[in-house]
Amino acid sequence: MSLTDAAIRAAKPRDKPFKLSDGGGLYLVVSPSGGKLWRLKYRYLGREKLLSFGPYPLLQLAEARRRRDDAKRLLLDGTDPSIQKKQDRLAAEAATRNTFGIVAEEYIANKEANEAASMTVKKLRWLLQDLAAPLANRPIADIKPAEILDVLRRVEKSGRRESARRLRGAIGSVFRLAIVTLRAEADPTLPLKGALQPPKVQHRPAIVDEKHLGALMKSIDEYDGWPTLTAALKFTALTCARPGEVRGTRREEIDFEKARWRIPGERMKMRRPHDVPLSRQAIAVLRDIWPLSDHGELVFPSIRSNRRPLSENAMNSALRRMGYEKDEMTAHGFRSSASTILNARGFDPDVIEAALGHQDENVIRRIYNRATYWPERVKLMQAWADLLDDLRSNDNILNSTARSI
Repeated sequence: MSLTDAAIRAAKPRDKPFKLSDGGGLYLVVSPSGGKLWRLKYRYLGREKLLSFGPYPLLQLAEARRRRDDAKRLLLDGTDPSIQKKQDRLAAEAATRNTFGIVAEEYIANKEANEAASMTVKKLRWLLQDLAAPLANRPIADIKPAEILDVLRRVEKSGRRESARRLRGAIGSVFRLAIVTLRAEADPTLPLKGALQPPKVQHRPAIVDEKHLGALMKSIDEYDGWPTLTAALKFTALTCARPGEVRGTRREEIDFEKARWRIPGERMKMRRPHDVPLSRQAIAVLRDIWPLSDHGELVFPSIRSNRRPLSENAMNSALRRMGYEKDEMTAHGFRSSASTILNARGFDPDVIEAALGHQDENVIRRIYNRATYWPERVKLMQAWADLLDDLRSNDNILNSTARSI
């Protein structure tokens, strides 16, 4: 006779455990303590076996019957329900061990093992551990495109469109690692291509008027701040390098004899080494402050410690104190100033691009430029330094022609 909910509720504990049968091998064990546990008795390959479903009332009668029927269907297919239950549990445990966060950490560790730049690793941790935090504890094989899009949209709505685009790429890289290690079957970021708003291009403010640039160079000469900071501003203007590359300059990178500054790939935006010709004026700036870093490795150390470079905002803050607003000029703007003025004066655009360390999309052309343009770049950097001197002196150089390089 089948059980009813009323009969189950009315069952009182006895001195010894007893069974309440429901049929089809399903029964409820009532223990002396009053606990009630669902079990299924069945035969597999001629052997009698037991399967536990769970306690009553957490597992109601209807659900216990459904699980009994599921087990019977497995038996019809030749599968032992106990073994299937164990496999399901192991799969669930494996899923918890193969979360997005764990695979992401493995991806970052691989990057570190392959000697990726420290800044690259830092950005990956920010993207995959901070911005992608809502995915961290999710089994990676269960993550759907909609979940990722929700994470990306949160970043996008905060105004960081470029970060959202980079985050999508980083998440895709984690999924590709999961695929090749058999922890996921597909990359759910692929359907999201085109789902995000394009990044807003932000042009860094720069002074491109020659007279105004000359006035700025005079202001830097007269600036009474920390000598290393003043020198860093001059060196940035003379070399057309990115401020971060200048701030991290190490003494070992400078070759006075060859008048060359060799920036290692890990400190370059394009992650490839870049050699910068040093004009006479750039050499003079370095020699003037060289004694200040005698006991450290950095050429432009912080005011507080010779083991730390100038802070990221130090040069921009100095420009503000000179009276230049953030929408008028930045330390990075010296690159735009040089590019605009040198192009306007008729210098070779390819040489200018090579001097700025821009990546040419054509591999053969890129190799050719690096090998061929060094003499031209040496002349260009000297011409640029001489021009900055002329602009300082307020000479009438507006009608002068470009030098032949």
